[in-house]
Amino acid sequence: MSTRSRFPHNIRVWNRGTMKLNPIWKLMALGSLLLASVIGSFAELDFGHCERVVNNWADSSSSREEHVNNDKRSLKDLLFFLHVPRTGGRTYFHCFLRKLYDSSEECPRSYDKLHFNPRKEKCKLLATHDDYSVMAKLPRERTSVMTIVRDPIARVLSTYEFSVEVAARFLVHPNLTSASRMSSRIRKSNVISTLDIWPWKFLVPWMREDLFARRDARKVKGVVIIEDDNPYDMEEMLMPLRKYLDAPTAHDIIHNGATFQITGLTNNSYLSEAHEVRHCVQKFKSLGEHVLQVAKRRLDSMLYVGLTEEHRESASLFANVVGSQILSQVVPSDATAKTKTFRSEASVTISEPGSDKSNIQNGTSEVASNITTEAKSGNMTVKTLMEVYEGCITHLRKSQGTRRANSLKRISPANFTKGTRTRVPREVIQQIKSLNNLDVELFKYAKEIFAKEHELVSKKLISTSKRSIGDLPSEIRNVFGEMGDEKLLKWLPMALILLLLFLLFLFVNARRRRTSKVKI
Repeated sequence: MSTRSRFPHNIRVWNRGTMKLNPIWKLMALGSLLLASVIGSFAELDFGHCERVVNNWADSSSSREEHVNNDKRSLKDLLFFLHVPRTGGRTYFHCFLRKLYDSSEECPRSYDKLHFNPRKEKCKLLATHDDYSVMAKLPRERTSVMTIVRDPIARVLSTYEFSVEVAARFLVHPNLTSASRMSSRIRKSNVISTLDIWPWKFLVPWMREDLFARRDARKVKGVVIIEDDNPYDMEEMLMPLRKYLDAPTAHDIIHNGATFQITGLTNNSYLSEAHEVRHCVQKFKSLGEHVLQVAKRRLDSMLYVGLTEEHRESASLFANVVGSQILSQVVPSDATAKTKTFRSEASVTISEPGSDKSNIQNGTSEVASNITTEAKSGNMTVKTLMEVYEGCITHLRKSQGTRRANSLKRISPANFTKGTRTRVPREVIQQIKSLNNLDVELFKYAKEIFAKEHELVSKKLISTSKRSIGDLPSEIRNVFGEMGDEKLLKWLPMALILLLLFLLFLFVNARRRRTSKVKI
């Protein structure tokens, strides 16, 4: 049979079938187009709805802040420390703020939303992980706000590490039920647990459940050999970082966490519209610009913005901008008041999750119990405040390091150090940047604010130094007046040393003369 006689008949049949089905195919194609059009319309309506929601929130936020006093550099009656988690804020709280404020002046209780009462009489300090929405409960015109911002990559990694560290403490218990029961027992009136504090009340139980599940799986398998020593990808021991970053909990709490906290849009917000606004921004990234602009305006209005990466400079800036104003308001107290303050602070405890002993204090509470009374007596200066701070953070870091090492022993060989962060793959770092695009931009802006404030305070200190020279004799003053500001600061210490050596020479020479006269 020829090729012509073999195929044409089949082709004609197929063509006829196709022609018969054409109306059906046309209806299906038309239906698909209509469905796509409807879906597209819904998407447009969804975006349009979200755009209105976000714009309305941004406009109302701006209008509320237009009437706030613009004198941001003056410390007001109440200081609200908006503590973004894993930025080093707990160090500021215990080594700065608790040195400057009496415990009776704290809004009860900082870091404990359940007992929050900002309207307490003489309440002067609120240090909390609550977001900016708490300002609705505060006297806005009489409140100064401060915060610390951190590189979002370091903040996300630190959040992951701390979640693992705290959750690992519970592994002393035989099972998850026992650990959960113990957590309930330690929540007494005089004990603040990490599990009471946002965001750890969400992140730690999530990680704790995962650690127990993996430990149970290892027991079933028997001997488990860990081949990779990268703690961020040690699946047999703990949740890998990649999985942690992609989890819904991380998207809701961690990513762009600083921006959402400063704008009052976390899942811990007092605002009724916070969830919808946050959801819209997460779904449509282009809407994030509205939120970012509000966050930038908030930073602009704050009394103090510190940077975790610029630790020493940030501490110095805080001491000169905030600390100096608090010290200037101190009324000297008597010895009885000092003793009372010391004892009241020593009684505050923060429980260590995973421990059966509810009275064990972590490093931060130990530092608080050793608080100096010098500030309250009116004798502390900015210089001595910095000295006290340096001593305090040394003790605090040592205590935190010991506690961290003890926790991570329970998931050995997993261990987190500055060196191990270099093991995080480049693509994961890029993933963190992408997921935290708003925080990346906010951090850049915070660095600009910090640079301007640092320069301003530096010039002010130089100006103060020059004014102090005015008390010197005119001849010496004229010599210093011919020098520039930087040269003046450079040569002044050397000049003082030479002056002291000269006076010592005169003293020794005079003493020799008196001795020689006696011998004669």
